[in-house]
Amino acid sequence: MSTKLTLEEWCNTIYPGKKPSLQTLQRWARNGNFYPAAEKEGREYRLTPGTIYINPKDLNLGRKIKEARSIEPARSAFMKKVINGTAKGGL
Repeated sequence: MSTKLTLEEWCNTIYPGKKPSLQTLQRWARNGNFYPAAEKEGREYRLTPGTIYINPKDLNLGRKIKEARSIEPARSAFMKKVINGTAKGGL
């Protein structure tokens, strides 16, 4: 099992310049804007290395998830449906 990163550690690796605030990162974690999803351990959220930020309104969301999936396989049946485009519902 790989080491998990705190939100601040993840932010330092992804954003070299101006970084989002800790409150913004926590909001993203609560809203499910990370793939794979953030896990709350105690009082802080933790992310696996290779986690990406996803914007639900992004038209290239499926492609980004497929690229991230090649780094770390998706385990959730729902994410597989999203990747294959067979999830029910819609915008």
